[in-house]
Amino acid sequence: MIEDIHGFNERLKDLCDEYRRHNGFNSEDYQTYGVKRGLRNPDGTGVMAGLTNICNVHGFMMDDGVRVPDEGKLIYRGIDVNDIVSACISEDRLGFEETAWLLLFGSLPTDVQLGNFKDTLGYFRELPENFVEDMIMKSPSKDIMNKMSRSVLALYSYDSDPDNTSLENIMRQSIQLIASLPTIMTYAYQVKKRAFDKESMFFHPIDLKLSTSESILRALRPDMKFTDSEAKLLDLCMILHAEHGGGNNSTFSARVLSSSGTDTYATVSAAIGSLKGPRHGGANLRVRRMMEELKENVRDWNNEQEIYDFLAAVIRKEKGDGSGLIYGFGHAIYTLSDPRAVILKKAAGRLADEKNMKNEFELYCTVERLTPKVMKEVKGSAKVICPNVDFYSGFVYDLLGIPSDLFTPLFAVSRIAGWCAHRIEEVTYGGRIIRPAYRAMSGVREYVPIAER
Repeated sequence: MIEDIHGFNERLKDLCDEYRRHNGFNSEDYQTYGVKRGLRNPDGTGVMAGLTNICNVHGFMMDDGVRVPDEGKLIYRGIDVNDIVSACISEDRLGFEETAWLLLFGSLPTDVQLGNFKDTLGYFRELPENFVEDMIMKSPSKDIMNKMSRSVLALYSYDSDPDNTSLENIMRQSIQLIASLPTIMTYAYQVKKRAFDKESMFFHPIDLKLSTSESILRALRPDMKFTDSEAKLLDLCMILHAEHGGGNNSTFSARVLSSSGTDTYATVSAAIGSLKGPRHGGANLRVRRMMEELKENVRDWNNEQEIYDFLAAVIRKEKGDGSGLIYGFGHAIYTLSDPRAVILKKAAGRLADEKNMKNEFELYCTVERLTPKVMKEVKGSAKVICPNVDFYSGFVYDLLGIPSDLFTPLFAVSRIAGWCAHRIEEVTYGGRIIRPAYRAMSGVREYVPIAER
């Protein structure tokens, strides 16, 4: 990239000042014109933008127009995610592939269907010939999400029928992408290690018989070894991250692009780009950074007053990243509880004992317990808040020895199942391009000849 061209960098501040002089809105204008910022109603609920059979997210009740906090529920195709998780635990098996089938097709697979589906995913886990060399190794990225997005776009060129939006073709593309995105992620990470971290990279042969979580752990470990409990914990994370309704930012992005008639690769790439944002999928990494700073500043992890004081300093913008946010708490829908966080907390507690990380787990529990109190007493907030999935997911990844570079990418390789399910539903039943309205505020002006400006 050219660092400077004709003094451009020196003039950049002036250009930005020019923009600021002629742009912006009065905050009152949004209320005056009934603009629902973030596509949210005044009571915090989302603007109704469509119908779906895929997922329901429940976190509160409405009583005479007032939100009443309630225990959170996450429903996949009418089935409580707790029931899916409980079945996998009681039957001692993995469940992400079953969850992906359920989201895509709307029914639970038979044993034969699930076996065939797993075989199909295994078959498509391999990337096209020379793809890794040409698309990943020759142009490494410091950010794995960026590389994943570009790689998905590049797969368009390897598809003999990329623009066909028939159900059969989109289903084929979806299954291939669900299978191959984890491979893209692990290859992109290995190349990033070599190119930017100056560490050794390694590409293991792909074992087509392994599940998604097993394949990921095998690809990340130098010795290719992992335990059954580790594979099941990562699988659990993937089940919980697989879907979260049509209104979350990345899924809505997928539906917006799908409504335009564009191809599957452009759609999934855009969804990855949305999830990359720190207000969406990048939040779990913010939690980890906050907790690392807490551990550096709090000498006694059993001293609740020390922990309280640190959290208070975060809210006052004296600690943390200066945002005043305690990351991992609060959600647009969940109030009393985020079911994903509840499930992950239980699983993390079990593995923390095995990994000799019980003290760190207890620290997370203390932060969970103190945060609502700190928010109320320091910030004066009476809002009911709970830890969300991001609070414990980073800790779980730490337990599994997964590098922080892959926290958000792992979210993506899970959520692609939901993205594809929503794309199929939008293309099949949506019927109209999504196009909300924006009110023009510029008014009418006359054009002024350049000599008179």
